[in-house]
Amino acid sequence: MVQDSNQITNSSDSKSPVELPSNVSVGELANILELSNVDVIKSLMRLGVMATVNEIVEFDVAAKVAASFEIGVLKPKDKEDSLAAKKTGMDSDLSEENALPRPPIVTILGHVDHGKTTLLDYIRGTKVVDSEAGGITQGIGAYQVEKNNSKITFIDTPGHAAFTQMRANGAQVTDIAIIVIAADDGVMPQTIEAIDHARAANVPLIIAMNKIDLQGADADKVYAQLAEHEVIVESYGGDTITVLISALKGDGVDDLLENILLLSEIQELKANPNRLGIGVVIESKMDRQKGPVATILVRSGSVKNGDIIVAGNLRGKIKSMVDGFGENIDLALPSTPIEILGLNGLPNSGDQFDVMESEKDAKELLQTRERLSSQKKMNKSATTMDEVMRRVKQSGEHELSIIIKTGNSGSIDAVSRAVQQIFIEDVEIKIIHCSSGAITESDILLATASNAIILGFETNVESGARKKGALENVTIRTYDIIYNLIDDVANSAKNLLEPEKISVVLGHANILEIFTRGKREKIAGVRVTDGSMKRSGRMRVLRSGEEIFDGAITSMKHLKENVNELANNFEGGIMIDGFHDYEIGDVLEAYEIRQNK
Repeated sequence: MVQDSNQITNSSDSKSPVELPSNVSVGELANILELSNVDVIKSLMRLGVMATVNEIVEFDVAAKVAASFEIGVLKPKDKEDSLAAKKTGMDSDLSEENALPRPPIVTILGHVDHGKTTLLDYIRGTKVVDSEAGGITQGIGAYQVEKNNSKITFIDTPGHAAFTQMRANGAQVTDIAIIVIAADDGVMPQTIEAIDHARAANVPLIIAMNKIDLQGADADKVYAQLAEHEVIVESYGGDTITVLISALKGDGVDDLLENILLLSEIQELKANPNRLGIGVVIESKMDRQKGPVATILVRSGSVKNGDIIVAGNLRGKIKSMVDGFGENIDLALPSTPIEILGLNGLPNSGDQFDVMESEKDAKELLQTRERLSSQKKMNKSATTMDEVMRRVKQSGEHELSIIIKTGNSGSIDAVSRAVQQIFIEDVEIKIIHCSSGAITESDILLATASNAIILGFETNVESGARKKGALENVTIRTYDIIYNLIDDVANSAKNLLEPEKISVVLGHANILEIFTRGKREKIAGVRVTDGSMKRSGRMRVLRSGEEIFDGAITSMKHLKENVNELANNFEGGIMIDGFHDYEIGDVLEAYEIRQNK
């Protein structure tokens, strides 16, 4: 009897064969096999594999576990999983034979009141006047204009937060970012954030110096301010294109469009228009008369009226398509933004869409996406630094991305310089954003999109940001002592090169009282309930079973004496660097980092 190459069989038919993905967490494997986590972990140990519930095992190992329980296993549907989990909107089938030039996709960012909307309105108005000699009828928040017989696509996002939200959802939409700066106002906080967000996305910049005709405009001053943030314009010997414009009058806008086309030529942007359409959802809304309406951007292939489409976890048949100026169209080629009707719900911004050959293919893809989404939700990894290091190691990159927030602007330079001076051979420590103020949800978005960690110095975390950080698996650490921050960054960078390290729990203590020292500092009065607390280790703060903080121990006392250890049943006072929000009933978990042998 010939064994089916797509199935691993065994002697028992007590359970139907199950389908496993190429990689699966231990917890998800237990769920698929309808076994307890403990049983699966024991089976792995018998195979010589030491793994926790959240750790990932490959298909071959998972199949052996299933076989030990006499459960047949189907090999993963590689093609289907690839389609469902690939990078959003990217064309994996692109080759020299089928690749043709496509229009660039441009996002305009910058500080409020610096002229972003005015610039977009002028570009839209010029397009309409040139072609229709009528008023503007903007159908959707994205549109194409034509310059020198070439098209340019503009995505009208409300700001860098929306731009980064799409990146956080896996969608790399933009080819070029235009940063609008008012020449009479200069570089402002939102300008810096926009630059950092665009740079984190590895998108080339063009500086549009607006309001150059106003009294008080000083281009050289703005150039110098940009240089402070490592944006060196061409006139200063750098490679960042700068165009002087007046968005209100239209001065310099043609020059801006020409530079966009020039930069897109250098990038050699290409797509295959002869395949089934793929791309990204920009936005969606519910229309009382039309029902669910989605604005999508075609990244490759073509989209036609009547196509069967899957967007995120939704599907449907396209009933109508409208371009950026409200005109009905029948065909959309690469880089074209369109508004479509026909989906059975509202997809999320940044969701991938795929045109499918049949309803059957659409259903199969949806089933796979739902399974992958369920797996991701069930196996949310803990937001610990060692977990971040594990994910970075798996990516094969030796790069540690950091966002720094400080309690006041005077600390920004000191902290960033201290981090920049850390040198670990073969590891790049990259500060992708540095500013003052509390850690916000916007910081979480940038960290999610850039796989970065957030380090706060003498600052707080907004409650909404802490919740969103836990939801998105973003590591947030705050410090009051600069040396602890530096040590953590250096150790994390070293861990990217060294053998994997694990955290070993040493003991727990309950917080019984809270004492105030000075304006900010708090001391936790504790009793050790098991194990011991070691001054040389680290401490997690647990509230209702959830980890809310992880930091270095700055002080440990028994009565009035400084001690290096608190044993079981002993009472004492503990201070943790950067944490001041203790509550009675919180649990402190002491642990050490050890090399996994």
